[in-house]
Amino acid sequence: MKDMVEIEVVLDERYTDPFVTIRTKSNTQQVENIICAIEDASHSDFPQIAAVKDDVVEFVSQKDIVRVHTEGRKIVVQTEKDVFTVKRTLAGIEDVLNPTRFLRISQSEIINIYKVKSLDFNLAGTIGVEFDCGIKSWASRSRVKQIKEFLTQNHIRGFE
Repeated sequence: MKDMVEIEVVLDERYTDPFVTIRTKSNTQQVENIICAIEDASHSDFPQIAAVKDDVVEFVSQKDIVRVHTEGRKIVVQTEKDVFTVKRTLAGIEDVLNPTRFLRISQSEIINIYKVKSLDFNLAGTIGVEFDCGIKSWASRSRVKQIKEFLTQNHIRGFE
């Protein structure tokens, strides 16, 4: 793979807002970095999440979140490096998360689809989720149809 990125800008009066397409052989860290840079440059309307670790409030960028889930009665925001708690409900967090990036896979978990390494559609009707950082999770059977629809609507490869 080359370290350089080919960029082509096409001016087209049909588009009011910029439309970006990335063509690549596979989804690599370089591609993720490009996506993050574009999102950062576009001043996304999706806010950082105020989260607590060791009694200190930190602001977590949505692009860094791997998953948000419940642990007992706490809502936990997990990144590749840290685990935080938040003082919101899971539904409250879901309302501010980017709906093209985040997907609820069960009553108690929301995942960042851009951090998923693989989805295992097994015969029992559930979906195993493995993240790039090695964390594993399971989607509930009741969410399988919604997950497949999400993947199709967001043009995730293999579901178009």
